[in-house]
Amino acid sequence: MSMKETSGISLDNAAVAATPKHLLQFAVDQRYDDYTLVDHAVWRFIMRQNIFFLKEYAHKVYFQGLLDTGISFERIPRIQEMNDILAKIGWGAVAVDGFIPPAAFMEFQAYKVLVIACDMRQIHHIEYTPAPDIVHEAAGHAPIIVDREYSKYLQRFGEVGAKAMSSKKDFELYQAIRHLSILKEQPNSDPKEIEEATKLVEHRQKHLGDPSEMALLSRLHWWTVEYGLIGPMENPKIYGAGLLSSIGESVSCLEPHVRRIPYSIDAMNQPFDITTKQPQLFVCRDFQHLKDVLEEFASKMAYQVGGLEGINKAIECNNVATCEYSSGLQVSGVFTEAIRNKELPGHGINYHKEGFGSPIGKWRQTSTPPELLTDNDLRELGIVQGKKTKLEFVSGIVVEGKIDEIVRRDRRLVLITFSNCRTKYGDRILFDPDWGAYDMAVGERISSVFNGAADKDAYNQVALVPKERTIKVPSDAKRKKLENLYAQVRKIRESKTGYERLGEIWETQQAEHPGDWLLSMEIFENLDTIDQQPNLKAKIEKFLNQKKATTKDLSTLIGWGFRLVEYHKRPEYQATLQASPK
Repeated sequence: MSMKETSGISLDNAAVAATPKHLLQFAVDQRYDDYTLVDHAVWRFIMRQNIFFLKEYAHKVYFQGLLDTGISFERIPRIQEMNDILAKIGWGAVAVDGFIPPAAFMEFQAYKVLVIACDMRQIHHIEYTPAPDIVHEAAGHAPIIVDREYSKYLQRFGEVGAKAMSSKKDFELYQAIRHLSILKEQPNSDPKEIEEATKLVEHRQKHLGDPSEMALLSRLHWWTVEYGLIGPMENPKIYGAGLLSSIGESVSCLEPHVRRIPYSIDAMNQPFDITTKQPQLFVCRDFQHLKDVLEEFASKMAYQVGGLEGINKAIECNNVATCEYSSGLQVSGVFTEAIRNKELPGHGINYHKEGFGSPIGKWRQTSTPPELLTDNDLRELGIVQGKKTKLEFVSGIVVEGKIDEIVRRDRRLVLITFSNCRTKYGDRILFDPDWGAYDMAVGERISSVFNGAADKDAYNQVALVPKERTIKVPSDAKRKKLENLYAQVRKIRESKTGYERLGEIWETQQAEHPGDWLLSMEIFENLDTIDQQPNLKAKIEKFLNQKKATTKDLSTLIGWGFRLVEYHKRPEYQATLQASPK
């Protein structure tokens, strides 16, 4: 495996190479060799079921996207392969460990990079997994973004989401949901521990307070990108990756008991439970409809509204945010403790480590917005470098001191540095000469307020990378024997030789792993293909039907397996398999 793969980052891919380092800290090694033959068999079962069901019920671009992206139906794809595929449409991919924070997820999308949770769901979650996995990302998201209009929507959503205000309570809820999803996916989890984790999620959801911009936007993302339906209300198609990657929910989501709601901005008021199937889904008319609703939401966000409303949102969130002055100057920090960023030379976080404050608005001496004042205008107002001056703001704030430096950017006045400066608002002292140099940001108004630092890499903003890791259960001796049986069956299927050994393999499985059903289905499929050993085939069919009748969770899956065996004889299915990569 190459160094580019082991780092979880493919620098051969232009989109990934352009992603800033504060995001790439989430990238992990896919550890491809850790996937077992059981994992590959689960992938194969899901993908083949998708061919059967989704060809009729998914959005028309999805199935073509499966072929265009070159995703194999036979084995789990490598991230490097995904990058080679996605590069053709200007996208890339990085491997990550389970759920990552919503703000980071959105920003990756803005850079046209899919984050691929590289875990593989366990066989007991073959229908639906409560945690993100490579089926969800590679077989759910990747094929649908082949559509140019949809991929533009996805990128735009990332751009909007990266600027959305989020709170510490949002992050605490995210941590609780991530923890619960890890427990639910882990084999033999303690039911009491799951119950406690579920209660914590419910508690944090209940006490979230007024949802932040990010919380509301995450709901829109969930009801579109993850769980969206498209087309006429009476006969919609599936395009959401959560549905496309869940063979259980892709079937049940179109049944009458799942309520269908016309998609609108009101979807932001509908919370969701990430660990279970959804009781209602939203139906959009087309991909343009998605974009229209997104822009409607974005028009009300702090980054477009700015002003006092935007600043108040930044204060309420109590997280690092950025205010952009009408001069273009950007100030980043935790408001009310605003810390300068998007760096002017010499004005980084070390220089302003004690905090940074500055008045906003027009000056009494002129009706011209201060950022538009020319050097001649400043001289006429007595604002000259090296001289003492007094500025009075319309708001009542007074700044008095010696001007040490006047800074412009793109011809606009952005900063004036004073020494021996006193700043007052009525009787209140805002800045005292003993505090050192005073750097006054210039701007008539705040035009934009958005989440995070203006320049995250310069700000050294370290995103909150989850400390809890997803759990990869190591194979014990018994499990390795079962994996070896899967390997033997796969070799027989691919080489088309050794069919006479299937009976021995099945007897071993029956004796040592009687709870396994997927291997029996694969052996049954092999025997049906060659139309030989009818007695063995009948025994296996009887075993699977007993499992189907006595084990509720397996009833549907085994039924689907039999259905697929019949379907694979059809010419159109064979043509599809031949078109797909191996």
